[in-house]
Amino acid sequence: MTAFRVGNAPCSWGTLEFDQAKGEQIAFDRMLNELVETGYTGTELGDWGYMPTDSAALASELKGRSVTMLGAFVPVALKDPAAHTPGIEAAVKTACLLASVATEPRPFLVLADNNGSVPERTKYAGRITPEMGLSVPEWRTFADGANKVARAVREATGLRTVLHHHCAGYVETPEEISRLLDLTDPELLGLVFDAGHYCYGSKSTDALAGLSRFGKRVWYLHCKDCDPVVAEKARKNGWDYFEALRHGVFCELGKGCVDFAGILRWARNAGYNHYLLVEQDVLPGMGAPKESARRNREYLRSVELQLESETTVATTQGANR
Repeated sequence: MTAFRVGNAPCSWGTLEFDQAKGEQIAFDRMLNELVETGYTGTELGDWGYMPTDSAALASELKGRSVTMLGAFVPVALKDPAAHTPGIEAAVKTACLLASVATEPRPFLVLADNNGSVPERTKYAGRITPEMGLSVPEWRTFADGANKVARAVREATGLRTVLHHHCAGYVETPEEISRLLDLTDPELLGLVFDAGHYCYGSKSTDALAGLSRFGKRVWYLHCKDCDPVVAEKARKNGWDYFEALRHGVFCELGKGCVDFAGILRWARNAGYNHYLLVEQDVLPGMGAPKESARRNREYLRSVELQLESETTVATTQGANR
């Protein structure tokens, strides 16, 4: 049985896109060294400028460590039509850098709303109600912007775009994910399914329900866990998104509610052949990122061993019938 390829992201070393969550930044070369040392072979780009933006320099850093570039997160305030043109420019610029260092599998442009920028959505992340969502015209504008970004990226670089549903943005709940997918071109835009964000945003512990519902549009998997105890405290105490982050709502893999055995089982059955991308939002004071990364990698290995054991047992039982 072929093992999954597994990557990790700069956010697991504290490099988050939010000013409210920034602390002392770990240099990209140390982050890449620790990523390799803890058993990963792929990474994402991180914020623009975190890693080298010169293609030759970036390629050298990646090739020297045998690391595959998997994608880059680009936030765009898609609700605002005035943000579409600069958003397209930022996405294409980022995609051109990705394409210049692309190997196999090809990286994704990971598009998202400008999460954390709308006070109401930030305040009520994890407990969003329908009336906090977009109006019908706003949904059309949002989806049109997403299609435009994906089309421009494909035309400029040949790379594909995936939309990252994300708490503290306008695509958080299952109903909002569904609406966005219904309004966008399935040939242009896929979904990066993030298990932790799905559980927190859906007020559920059943990430597999999301994969069952949206699986045909899932092109990329982010392995993030969600601590249901912290999530419930956040809802009860009225914490905003950043307060929930600081309390560790997205915990180490295996310490939350996400059924990763079920997710990997789904991926095998669905013929998923891209990387699994581990994300754990490590903020200052939350521990040593390298050790968390190591434990997360060891946990996924243990899950794979569990699946291999299940397959062996099933094969043996079938042969004995």
